[in-house]
Amino acid sequence: MRPYNEIYTPWNFRGWWDFGTGALGDMACHILHPVFKALKLGYPTKVQGSSTALLTESCPNAQIVKLVFPARDNMPKVALPEVEVWWYDGGLKPQRPAGLPAGKELNVQGGCVIFHGTKDTLICGCYGAKPYLVSGRNPETPEVLRVIEESHQMDWVRACKEDAANRVLSASDFSEAGPFNEMVVMGVLAVRLQALNRELEWDGPNMRFTNIPEGATIKTMIEDGFSVKDGHPTFNKTYTDPVDANAYAAELIKHTYRDGWSLPAMPQD
Repeated sequence: MRPYNEIYTPWNFRGWWDFGTGALGDMACHILHPVFKALKLGYPTKVQGSSTALLTESCPNAQIVKLVFPARDNMPKVALPEVEVWWYDGGLKPQRPAGLPAGKELNVQGGCVIFHGTKDTLICGCYGAKPYLVSGRNPETPEVLRVIEESHQMDWVRACKEDAANRVLSASDFSEAGPFNEMVVMGVLAVRLQALNRELEWDGPNMRFTNIPEGATIKTMIEDGFSVKDGHPTFNKTYTDPVDANAYAAELIKHTYRDGWSLPAMPQD
């Protein structure tokens, strides 16, 4: 429990660890969905993150995250190799792809995704908006996804109301949205554990990191103590006491709620 402060609402709550997961939780769900869906991703195997000052209370101003996914053979005609997914926010940007016209704005409707292929580079905006190939080619492609005529909210309501025997799944039902959300917040874990100074190895089915050494500790900055003295910027940083890194990571992965809350049993149909 913590006292209410008007700064938390209506938007800023996502910038505090108690209430949100920063830019990743806010925007990666919209920007990275084409990546997760098109590349048939599941659990990452490796992850690492870095950011501007990481504080105990609030999310950083800018972050870079690298996620590594294993090779996939879950498409009928294509065997997908191991792939790296990089995330940048807070004004940080990747290098511009070769062949992209000078002056071309990459940000479309709040974000950008760059697919680096062996034959071409595919770029789209937030929500997968306005995709194009850097080469300028415009090949005809078949429609492979159901067109949503109503809003995504009402598409979900429709799926809820339909009988389980003949239900048409919503555009991003829980079987897809759940694993995708785990991918997004994996980036948050990488940022919050960056002080371990290692690429973290992830066991997805068992929801745990496998290479945090026994006895490793981690601490987080409480405040930076910034001031200007005689015209010079100075810092007097305050940190938490060191805590066991494996226990800290386990708590981030699965929170211990103060009242031991649990969800009611879900209906079977």
